[in-house]
Amino acid sequence: MNGVDKATLPLEGHPIIERQVRALRAITDSILVVGGDPERFARLGLRAVPDVIHGCGALGGIYSALVAADRPRTLIVACDMPFLSVRLLQHLVQAGSADVDVVMPRTHDRFQPLCAVYAGRCAETIRLRIESGLLEATALAHCLRVEEIGPETLATYDPDGLMFVNVNTPHDYARAKDLVDRMRGSRAAMGDRITDATS
Repeated sequence: MNGVDKATLPLEGHPIIERQVRALRAITDSILVVGGDPERFARLGLRAVPDVIHGCGALGGIYSALVAADRPRTLIVACDMPFLSVRLLQHLVQAGSADVDVVMPRTHDRFQPLCAVYAGRCAETIRLRIESGLLEATALAHCLRVEEIGPETLATYDPDGLMFVNVNTPHDYARAKDLVDRMRGSRAAMGDRITDATS
């Protein structure tokens, strides 16, 4: 995104981070942001923590969140996912037995480690991988005890398939804005149909 802070990109007049916070506050009252200037998030009432190990990408962010978290399990969500489903997040948080390290969605093409629930004990494994230079976050699905939430279950909670849309590039951002416009048009059309049916 040419250095632009993805969390602050506006959709429907609100930064992505604000859309996410609205969804996450339906799940928990303990929200923290990893990385960046804490002052950016103060007005949202969010606790911001620095990266524990710099230059490790998404895996470093996961590790930093687990180190800073004050709960035994942590829901981790990337900052560039504007279409969070509260119902799906609730399902992720409620799933998982005591011996599971991570509850992780799997779409048709890949695991989604940046929208998953991690046990605090995962931090040690992740730190060792970082120290070994193994920084691919998706690989966590193969070295931790995972409860997989597969495509069929995901479709139940996210029927429009928007949950894992992210904003990594200007093209992705344009696509997200187009999705918002289409959803707004669909809502308007639905309102017209309801009005016609009740007239």
